[in-house]
Amino acid sequence: MPLIDMSLENLHKYQGRNPRPHDMDAFWDAALQEMQAVQADIKLEPVPLKAEWAECFHLTFTGTGGSRVHAKYLRPKAHTKPHPALLMFHGYSGSSGDWHDKLGYVAKGYSVAALDCRGQGGLSDGIEPIRGTNLRGHIIRGLSDSPQNLYYRRIFLDTAQLAGIVMNMPEVDPERVGATGGSQGGALTLACAALEPRIQRLAPVYPFLCDYKRVWEMDLATGAYEELKTWFRHFDPRHEREQEVFNNLGYIDIQHLAHRIKGSTLMFTGLMDTICPPSTQFAAYNKISASKDVVIYPDFGHEGLPESGDIIFNFMADL
Repeated sequence: MPLIDMSLENLHKYQGRNPRPHDMDAFWDAALQEMQAVQADIKLEPVPLKAEWAECFHLTFTGTGGSRVHAKYLRPKAHTKPHPALLMFHGYSGSSGDWHDKLGYVAKGYSVAALDCRGQGGLSDGIEPIRGTNLRGHIIRGLSDSPQNLYYRRIFLDTAQLAGIVMNMPEVDPERVGATGGSQGGALTLACAALEPRIQRLAPVYPFLCDYKRVWEMDLATGAYEELKTWFRHFDPRHEREQEVFNNLGYIDIQHLAHRIKGSTLMFTGLMDTICPPSTQFAAYNKISASKDVVIYPDFGHEGLPESGDIIFNFMADL
């Protein structure tokens, strides 16, 4: 089997390189308290779509820090009792996408909510009161300030807040909610399930935002992770703050949240992935203590994985 990382045997043993902040759980418990104190001011705006079985809405709410956050929300037109729901999260710099690719789940009787990450390609606000540079990247946004102002702290909270909003919809059964997404969306799937442990099923596809130090040590801080190397080159060229930087990134490292996940996990990994190396994904996967499995694609990288959508559909069908 060709390798760009570790053997599959070693991947299942790998525990990660990025340091875990000593107050990790307290940090996120406090963040959740902040989120719960927000007056969300939830609004639903109907969207006409020629799908007789579905009702479609622009869903907006106020997230932490005051930004208005947007998601697409779809539900079956004929709903007489609470039914399952699925949360969808998109890739880095993308958006919640089109309405049509969510309609299959609605036809099955599910509600669907697809988040737009703040300041990326969708309709959510990107206003963040953060000192220091943003360059062009989101991983480093807030890194020159404090962990409380890291961009992804807000995004992770948005996923949990959206989950709570959907679970409180009268048509949704809060005990039958799943989550899925690829790359950044895979990371947000794991973060959402960690911060909202009522998520019952999660299907992350080659999750991003895991084990930053491993990415840097492999010299794969390119593409989506390029801003890590660029930040050091601009602001700490001799790596005098390296320990501090990787410690602060630890607050938004998915592997350090994974132990909070209670739902059943099905992860998808391509062993030739040079964007989100397999070891970084397994750093998170190996820390999940709940029911889990991984679908391996030996010859695939960070790309479309054949039949993965069908496998996820069947996995979520059991909700």
